[in-house]
Amino acid sequence: MRVYIPTTLPGLAEAHKAGELGPAPLDAFAVTPSLREWYVSDDIEELEYAALTRAAQASLRQLAATPDAPRRRVVVAVDVADGAVAFDPDRGLDPSALGAVRLAAPVPMTRAAAVHADADDAEQDVTAAADALGAADAGDDDARFTVDGAEDHELLWYATQEITSLIA
Repeated sequence: MRVYIPTTLPGLAEAHKAGELGPAPLDAFAVTPSLREWYVSDDIEELEYAALTRAAQASLRQLAATPDAPRRRVVVAVDVADGAVAFDPDRGLDPSALGAVRLAAPVPMTRAAAVHADADDAEQDVTAAADALGAADAGDDDARFTVDGAEDHELLWYATQEITSLIA
């Protein structure tokens, strides 16, 4: 199963050095039954893009909590066994839980299929979005608009062999 793990550039550097994403449990995103129902699509590429987008939103939350991290959203796409992924069906179509899964064990970096990250030119919008996240959560429409502005930037795809240059 393809799973999308949100992180930051320092988090990616730590995982690269340790050889694994962790510690467990790891919150991640994947194509879950509720995501399929919400997105109403049978196209697996569209569904995986929706899961990747949810992970990018979670990466933004990590950036908001880590003010010294470079302002670029990072998501690591990993392939794990279906049994390694826990999904809470009781949360159903709760918008905050769409595509949310949990991994009970650290994930070896050898399981990484790719890394997705913002380009340098997204940093200004991502910085503004991370700064506005608290106000957006409190219902401020202008702040929500700022947060949504980060999603105007597509995450770039990096091969796992490019991680060293990405974190440099």
